[in-house]
Amino acid sequence: MREFIISHVSGPDTGDIMTRIDYGKIKPSKSLQDVLGRMLKGNQEFVLIDEQKTVYEDIMHHIYRMDGSSDKKTVFIVEGGPGTGKSVIAINLLARIIHDGKSAAYVTKNAAPRYVYKYKLEKEDFRKGYVNSLFLSSGNFVESKSNDYDVLIVDEAHRLNAKSGLFANKGENQIKEIINASRISVFFIDEDQKVTAKDIGSIKEIKKYARIFDAKVFFTKLISQFRCNGSDGYMDFLDDVLQIKQTYYTFDPNDYEIKVVDDPSVMMAEIRRLNMIDNKARMLAGYCWNWVSKSNSDAYDIVLPGFAFEAQWNYNNTSTWAIDDDTIDQIGCIHTSQGLEFSYVGVIIGNDLRYENGKVITDYTKRAQTDQSLKGLTGPCNQGNIQALSEVDKIIRDTYKTLLSRAMKGCFIYCTDNALSNYLKSRIEKNRKDYEVFYRARRVADPGN
Repeated sequence: MREFIISHVSGPDTGDIMTRIDYGKIKPSKSLQDVLGRMLKGNQEFVLIDEQKTVYEDIMHHIYRMDGSSDKKTVFIVEGGPGTGKSVIAINLLARIIHDGKSAAYVTKNAAPRYVYKYKLEKEDFRKGYVNSLFLSSGNFVESKSNDYDVLIVDEAHRLNAKSGLFANKGENQIKEIINASRISVFFIDEDQKVTAKDIGSIKEIKKYARIFDAKVFFTKLISQFRCNGSDGYMDFLDDVLQIKQTYYTFDPNDYEIKVVDDPSVMMAEIRRLNMIDNKARMLAGYCWNWVSKSNSDAYDIVLPGFAFEAQWNYNNTSTWAIDDDTIDQIGCIHTSQGLEFSYVGVIIGNDLRYENGKVITDYTKRAQTDQSLKGLTGPCNQGNIQALSEVDKIIRDTYKTLLSRAMKGCFIYCTDNALSNYLKSRIEKNRKDYEVFYRARRVADPGN
């Protein structure tokens, strides 16, 4: 395995599943090429800017040079935090590769982004079978032959699992199977967004399997943050406030609205109002309430005593909850919001995250009994297991960081723990004062700025 680090300087310049056949691959049709182009053309959601464009061009350069007769594999690893544009690059790559007549697919473990992108294509009246062939689960490659695809584009690669199938009884390792199935594989990853015990996607693991296949490896890292109104300071703020890691942050409170509310009903009303603008505001919550509406459609899952607030999880009636016109009253969780982007979010933080004795603490016992994300880490056999408990602690903190970083323009927060609510309010106020000091100092140093 040969590994290369790609460094960049940011700047504006800088029913028909696609089946394998023994005599060659089915190439994408011209109509499919056209519909992908229409989905991207003029859509600001998919416009590449700055370093995103540079990474895209680097990957396409290597794809252009791909020798179709060679079995030599190439692996790209693109690391980037929330809002750095990983999904935007991934969809642009898919459209361009398909346009150029090569076989490719967009791959995720999490179904939510796949369903959203498929829906956008199906609105173009393209046949559902071909659309399905472009957006695949990470468990689809257990039985794939070597180099079935020219390119596989893996978004949210940190969510990959070892085993596949409904009962996690198929395959050996999804990373290994994806690299095997493609000449070129592109992994977009953020190791701080692992949110279940089954998530095994890591840079180290990808490199390990690339080495097994003697693949050439290219690594690059996205730095600039374009979500949360481009505030890198807000992401550092979340790390520091959630006590994931100590950071030195300051972000402009006028650029990104963040507010802790005392009444979840008020938060819901505000999210409904903001959603009328562009249908891009949603309520999210930590998984601290059982999914009772799964078996009783009239029941409410999230009921908050003392408030006129009751709501259902979003699972029951749609796979495109994030963009449906009639889902504003439903609550999304990590599994239906990760990998997606909103204008505004309202986040309910449950009792699995609290503030006690001057510290933010996690408590997995307050998670819903129907939650499977910590399975294997919290059973009786792991009582007192420091490593397992450390992993559980990290998953809970990273889950809330992911929920709190889904929005472009603003985030509202309600905490079931009053102490955590007061703590967050104090930290938001501290940032406001710190920014005022920073802004005044900058104006004195550079009056013309």
